[in-house]
Amino acid sequence: MSPTILERIRSLFTADTSAQLDSIKNAVVQGALKHPVRPMSDQELARAIREFRSAPVSDWTLAKLSRRFVEASGSRDD
Repeated sequence: MSPTILERIRSLFTADTSAQLDSIKNAVVQGALKHPVRPMSDQELARAIREFRSAPVSDWTLAKLSRRFVEASGSRDD
């Protein structure tokens, strides 16, 4: 994964700085982040997706998404 891809990901999900994305970018640049020895199996991927989807959505996330939808709908009306 290149640092450029991380910048694109950052622009999709957050306008503010993110310490987590910065640490991933630094690890990629320094060569400390390696590909896994073996890829996930279909079962492991399915389990990870189920766990992710079952996690509750935070109030902060809902508020941020709501603001983005309002901003997006406002820009289309112009």
